[in-house]
Amino acid sequence: MTTYKNIKGIEIKYLSADPPAPNAGQVWYNSTTKVVKGAINGIGAWASGGDLNTARFNLAGAGTTNANLATGGNPSTAATEKYNGTAWTEVNDLNTGRHSLVGVGTEAAALVFGGSSSSALSEEFDGTSWTEGNDLNTGAENRGSAGTQTAALAVGGYGTAYSVAVEEYNGTSWTSVTNYPTGQYSVNSFGLQTAAIFAGGQAPAGKIATSFSYDGTNWTSIPAINTARDAAGGAGSSTLGIIFAGQISPALAAITEQWNGSGWTEIADMATARRGVARNSANRTNLSAIAVGGRNATAAVVTTEEWTVTGSTTKTFDTD
Repeated sequence: MTTYKNIKGIEIKYLSADPPAPNAGQVWYNSTTKVVKGAINGIGAWASGGDLNTARFNLAGAGTTNANLATGGNPSTAATEKYNGTAWTEVNDLNTGRHSLVGVGTEAAALVFGGSSSSALSEEFDGTSWTEGNDLNTGAENRGSAGTQTAALAVGGYGTAYSVAVEEYNGTSWTSVTNYPTGQYSVNSFGLQTAAIFAGGQAPAGKIATSFSYDGTNWTSIPAINTARDAAGGAGSSTLGIIFAGQISPALAAITEQWNGSGWTEIADMATARRGVARNSANRTNLSAIAVGGRNATAAVVTTEEWTVTGSTTKTFDTD
């Protein structure tokens, strides 16, 4: 059985019978059998997707496996591409080309911010064109990110030093909030502005594995990832998510790790080890995710890989 503590913080529904097709992450109390049950993911796998038109790494992303946005990146570019689940199409450029920026939101409502040369710029995409928004209070590159176009979170990064700065965006302006517990950049992240997971990153002493959750006010230490790394992709929610790819100094990673709300487990590897995949180009569930671009051992790549999980398995929780 799975232990009861593993569902701490997850809403439990009161039902008279098990749901016929529960979603992964759903937890319920069966009042007839008097047990707590939950649905966990089935087996997931990575598969090849359509190639980008322009090879790049340290780019920003937003959206899902069938409606995605990739923009900016290194070599420094303003190029933006849309993905329909099969192929990438070039669309209107960013107003300011740069790399090491991050993104949140959807393909039709995206926000990208920060970037090379300690940029404080933010830009919003409406599905057709980019509009400059209000600047961050502190410029930095390789931040962590979470949220949506109108409720975003910017964490850490590198400006003149390893930053602990955290800012929240409300759709109009950026506000400084509680600092991140440790100075770092290229932290791996996923989730929403008020419920996010940040794991690993690059600290002054090297790659780290320490991880934290954020509830909109406070940072809480959570179990460390199994493999210390930075510059990875992320997808999911604060109770169910994955991180993938990244750099394990000096090697590159193809490793995928799953967060279940209480700990990390290594699952299926990607086909291509790389770092600097599109930052936050993923769903809010780890049932599907997309890894876009990045850099292998020698050069930027056009590679896209898609993560899919089909079905779920019901588990009974031990409440003793």
